[in-house]
Amino acid sequence: MILRGLKTLDVDISAIVTVADDGGSSGIIRDYIDVVPPGDIRNCICALADLDPLMLELFQYRFDTDDAFLSGHAIGNLLIAALKEMRGSISEALALLSAWMQVKGRILPAAPEPLVLHATFADGSCVSGESKIGLCRKPIRQVALTTMQGEPARNASPQVAEAILNADLVVLGPGSLYTSILPNLLVEEIGEAICRTTAEVVYICNIMTQLGETENFTDADHVNVLHEHLKRPFIDTVLVNIGEVPPDYLGNQPNDESWRQVAHDPDALRHAGCRVVAGNFLRMQDGGAYHDTHRVLQELRHLLEATNGFRKIQ
Repeated sequence: MILRGLKTLDVDISAIVTVADDGGSSGIIRDYIDVVPPGDIRNCICALADLDPLMLELFQYRFDTDDAFLSGHAIGNLLIAALKEMRGSISEALALLSAWMQVKGRILPAAPEPLVLHATFADGSCVSGESKIGLCRKPIRQVALTTMQGEPARNASPQVAEAILNADLVVLGPGSLYTSILPNLLVEEIGEAICRTTAEVVYICNIMTQLGETENFTDADHVNVLHEHLKRPFIDTVLVNIGEVPPDYLGNQPNDESWRQVAHDPDALRHAGCRVVAGNFLRMQDGGAYHDTHRVLQELRHLLEATNGFRKIQ
């Protein structure tokens, strides 16, 4: 949703996408074909594409569970995997697909190969695999990232670190804290670039806590986890929703992931060294609590204008 808003601005966009997804169609494809998991990449392509709505709907179409072999697979996932096999490079495959779908900006996988996310829980137990972490429903102490061979996840995809270092604004989130955002930052070259960039680093905090990941978290807890994993404070500005989620939604949620509204702790955020932008960024739609893209975009535009021509001194 944030990318759909950003593409309306006169800016150059680089969308950096996690490659640690191992569930659903993406997980099956990455296990059988030498390709990074395509699901999140597919969604980013659709968000930035300027294509006929029917073609976008076709690209996102997911086969029914009754379709046996194709069950659960999205057509876009299969196209990404096929182009990678044809061209031998995920970067070249995405460049071709982006040109065909008239994508505004660049879509860059965080790493050139699939990665594995590992979690250590507060009780000392461990689990490997992004899709398994939330199912354990235990407080997470730390997550780590490796290659499929168990080596440290060091290398980012080409152009990723350069994009971060040359950016005017770096936007993180919203998304699952441990299983969507941190898998990008824990690629060593990306984490180093985030800490070195002179761009304004903005974190859009989730509206709702997430079962199995951030139960009972405040907005400051989210930020502290990010800082602890990169071993230094690096977030400059935090966008926080303070619009109240309706009580009837909290008591009758349409999915099994949300838990309760993220509590606002402005003093702790300032103690973490962050500028706080708090406002009503809430949009209730189809029975769910989402960020209002227009309102978030307004704040990002203001931050971009405020930092235009100014870079942080290291």
